[in-house]
Amino acid sequence: MNQHKFQAEGISAALDLAVGHLAEFAIEGDGRTLKPLHRAPWISRDDLPEGLPQGVVRLSGDFLCAPFSRSDVEAAPLHGWSANSEWQVVSDDAVAGGRRASFRLERQIMGAVVEKTLILRDGHPFLYQEHSFTGGSGAISVAHHPMTEMAEGGRLAFSPKRLAATPPDVTEPDPARGAHLLAYPARSSDLTRFPAADGGQTDLTDYSAVRRHEDFVTLVEADHGGMGWTAVARKAEADVVLVLKNPAELPVTMLWISNGGRFYAPWNGRHGVLGIEDGRAAIGHAASLDDNWLKQEGVETAFALGGRIAFRQVVGAMPLDGGDPPSQVEALPGRLRLTFADGSHREVPFDETFLRIGEPILK
Repeated sequence: MNQHKFQAEGISAALDLAVGHLAEFAIEGDGRTLKPLHRAPWISRDDLPEGLPQGVVRLSGDFLCAPFSRSDVEAAPLHGWSANSEWQVVSDDAVAGGRRASFRLERQIMGAVVEKTLILRDGHPFLYQEHSFTGGSGAISVAHHPMTEMAEGGRLAFSPKRLAATPPDVTEPDPARGAHLLAYPARSSDLTRFPAADGGQTDLTDYSAVRRHEDFVTLVEADHGGMGWTAVARKAEADVVLVLKNPAELPVTMLWISNGGRFYAPWNGRHGVLGIEDGRAAIGHAASLDDNWLKQEGVETAFALGGRIAFRQVVGAMPLDGGDPPSQVEALPGRLRLTFADGSHREVPFDETFLRIGEPILK
């Protein structure tokens, strides 16, 4: 496998250059090695079903979706060429207090040149990511696609959300092939009381190790003016996975809950995966450009191409016992503070300027 590996003090990563997926991501903390991201167990097998996109065949870690979901404006596989074709190494340089690696997608998307910049900083338990589009025409929907895995479930917490909603189409409608937990379509302003398929309600902040289901739900950021965040306290792994964003750039967080609800290959009923997909998108490129339910809520679902646009995300993890996620995550000068329900807090090194909260976007 053609990977590009790089590291800083206490942290390392590797990019699968064939598809632009993070193949490795490891963080040293409290004498342990944390591996917060999921890597599909079928990678390198030769008995997969025919016709799978390369982004599924090599599904790993995190990757850029451009567009998100269906490529029904410009022909491409699921989640676009950014998740299914080769990237070139542009540079890999030491920077003050860390390392920066840059990559360019060999193909263009909607006529735009696409670049990926990954930064590791000494002692920071985070990967800092930027993706940019230069030139092109029309508009593109985008999303990051970090995936974590939980052997025994976990608990989730989020920055304030305005609402959660499922799409019209059920994820797995055929009970012989899969199962779903949530109602479709449905919406709720209370993440702990979301409509369930059986007519009851379920808690989106509880990732159960017992239930088996495949679901997809979109969370719309509230207008709070701060950093957007998702925290996943993984029980068996005894850590908390953190995904951080600028809501002005990526106003929705889409949860792909792949918890044993696909019975067919290559998933084969495996459980415990959660995709935390911060994006500027509806489901599918055409839908993102058309009038859609998110636009009716005042939420942008694509970037206009032509000049240079860029957006950023941060993903990382830190050790955490007890299984309860933080109730608040805030960026302070040089550090990230996690505050818990009992009033205690933890702090780790963090570049609070990276996400450009409150600054003009699209540069």
